Amino acid sequence: MATATHAPSKARTGISILRHYDIAADAKNRISLRGAKAKYFHVKALSNGSYMLEPRVLVSPEAIPARTLKMLDRSVAQLKRGKASAPIDLSSFLEG
Repeated sequence: MATATHAPSKARTGISILRHYDIAADAKNRISLRGAKAKYFHVKALSNGSYMLEPRVLVSPEAIPARTLKMLDRSVAQLKRGKASAPIDLSSFLEG
């Protein structure tokens, strides 16, 4: 009697594990990522108990308008030349 076998899917061959290691969470349920290329991550908790981390950039450089970058450049140049306002006294706000 012949048995039917299911051929493995070719779609799965593209996924590979680059690094794997075990890590334990500390008392505050924090973990450290070794060799992380990004500082911020978006975390998705999945129903099967796994977590997906996606690196995030807070603001991409292309998202800042050209006029804003030009204004920042002028402000920094004036600050370096010593053109700055007098310090603001905020002590009246500290007294309650």
